Amino acid sequence: MKRVIAGAVSLGALVMAALPAVAQDNKTLTVWFSKGFYRSEDESLWATIKKFEQKTGIKVELSQYAIQDMIPKTVAALDSGSPPDVGYSDTYNNQAAGKWAFEGKLEDLTDVLQPMMPRFAAQTVEHVLLMNGQTGKKAYYGFPLKRQTLHTEIWGDMLEKAGFKQADIPTKWSDYWAFWCDKVQPGYRKASGTRTYGIGAPMGVESTDSFQSFYAFMDAYDAKLVDADGKLTVDDPKTREGVVKALKDYTDPYIKGCVPPSATTWKDPDNNVAFHNRTTVMTHNFTISIAAKWYEDSVNPNNTPEQREASKKAYEETIITAPFPNRPDGKPMTYRADVKQGVVFSGAKNKAAAKEFVKFIMEEDNLRPYVEGAIGRWFPVTKASIESPFWQADKHRKAVYNQFTSGTEPFDYVKNYKFTLVNNENVFAKAMNRVVSEKVPVEKAADEMLARIKQIAGQ
Repeated sequence: MKRVIAGAVSLGALVMAALPAVAQDNKTLTVWFSKGFYRSEDESLWATIKKFEQKTGIKVELSQYAIQDMIPKTVAALDSGSPPDVGYSDTYNNQAAGKWAFEGKLEDLTDVLQPMMPRFAAQTVEHVLLMNGQTGKKAYYGFPLKRQTLHTEIWGDMLEKAGFKQADIPTKWSDYWAFWCDKVQPGYRKASGTRTYGIGAPMGVESTDSFQSFYAFMDAYDAKLVDADGKLTVDDPKTREGVVKALKDYTDPYIKGCVPPSATTWKDPDNNVAFHNRTTVMTHNFTISIAAKWYEDSVNPNNTPEQREASKKAYEETIITAPFPNRPDGKPMTYRADVKQGVVFSGAKNKAAAKEFVKFIMEEDNLRPYVEGAIGRWFPVTKASIESPFWQADKHRKAVYNQFTSGTEPFDYVKNYKFTLVNNENVFAKAMNRVVSEKVPVEKAADEMLARIKQIAGQ
């Protein structure tokens, strides 16, 4: 097995992406995977590939790249007619796969997934049932590996320093956001003498956290951008009303000075960093990677015993993983979930071996270590792995378990592939910035956003 680990895009990397794929026969398989967030994630993948090679005699040429590089490299390979046999990226699902399926660039994996159907949990395999514009029919153009959804992360000790405890956190929508802005922030600033902010709200155009978080605000007001068939509902007055309210609620804390000014330029890691540096008391994040970072530090042999103990305390005692408040109508929040998918390309040189690889990696004994290797950052797609003791091992994982088992909804790109383009442009964060940076009225920014969505995703 050959592993290629790449970081930032370079001229050499782009040239390599355009070269013909290595696989030329059924004894060699090219696989591209985005580099894991944790080493344990990658190690489980490498172990599975080694087992696959030993079992099948097929050599796997594995290349791993940074997440931000995966789509540009894949697009270059597709344009040159030399894609890898199997590809996986954390961003394929919400930024590319639906478009590729519609264009006929992905292999139908129905024959591979059909025998596995009883193993999948609800709202998992449905996410890879995508439309092929060439055939006019839907099929399973990907294999679901793992899931993620939205959580809040809170520094419990900072909350206490501000004069409050977890039981004081309101469950009503408007009271909840006012609590962090009007009570916790001034309370903590007075007690600590620091310019800490109550809320870490991602607002950067290059941040997927920003549009994923904004969907929760739209869902709070039941503002649906598409119907069950993927048809746009942006002209519905009720949709507009909900979007306006969601945009106002999302941007008001920033305007009131309760969100760090830098939030408008945050990329995906930056709300994590702000929280780790204790410049925010709470933040919303689309995984529990924030808490998991402290767990990883607590078991890192390169840290001092004091560092490991402090990290253990942060993970086990201080940091709180919690759901969102109830919606304005008092109903509990139903969360959007991303189902991360791998694909086999229709232009693959070795489709037979690619399908064998998909079957192998989807076996419970191979998939579970890969998902759990991310220390809670991802949630399983199979019923058996959901009930693994791993998800009952601590309060953070239990919180994730409870949110997922309460039921989730898919994002709009599952119903209308053009929302991958909407997500890529991040019209949601652009609207936020129109309000907070350019001082455009909320109603005007919302109308601009809805008009742009209609322009991109109109039928």
